[in-house]
Amino acid sequence: MQLRAPAILVAARPHGETAVIARVMTQDAGLVAAYVAGGRGRQLRPVVIPGNAVMADIRAKSDSQLPFARIELTASRGPWLSEPLPAAAIAWTCALTATALPERQPYPRVYSALSALLDAICAAPSARGWVAALVAYETLLLREMGYGGPENESGERPEIADLAAGLEILDRLERPVGRYLIADARADVMAARRQLRERLARMDSRSAG
Repeated sequence: MQLRAPAILVAARPHGETAVIARVMTQDAGLVAAYVAGGRGRQLRPVVIPGNAVMADIRAKSDSQLPFARIELTASRGPWLSEPLPAAAIAWTCALTATALPERQPYPRVYSALSALLDAICAAPSARGWVAALVAYETLLLREMGYGGPENESGERPEIADLAAGLEILDRLERPVGRYLIADARADVMAARRQLRERLARMDSRSAG
């Protein structure tokens, strides 16, 4: 495997004293796990953060070997990780992606939707600006994995009147997402979704008051 491409880092697990096993989402190769030497070091620690956009240089001698990767930061989500709601949204989106997708299978529509969703989370002034994109992303993953209904003819995001309406749709999606997309990792990954749902509910109650 030899690949150099833009990617979204969706997970990073410590490995040994200083390395990490990173999982990155690319447009043409899909989800790829790779060994990143020094990933826990001072230089790379701010890069190896779920949600970050990176340029990934991935190499492996055979398809059965865990690839080695060098990654360069192209866009950081770090500034938003100190904000509880965006941080919860980024954490859930990345955890869902890393868990739901099989490795090394291209899902170009998922890659594009994930990139757009993360951009919206970081750019919108409030969750009202990205909750529809989150609903559309969960629905897209279900459909791409073979569990969703037919796509609407326009392919556009669903029309959501307000945050409360978005929460209702997210609640309906919770069961199929938990049942079909995250399998054995359900408890840990769904905890991230519940945290996001609670923070969205608090925001909705404040706006209603």
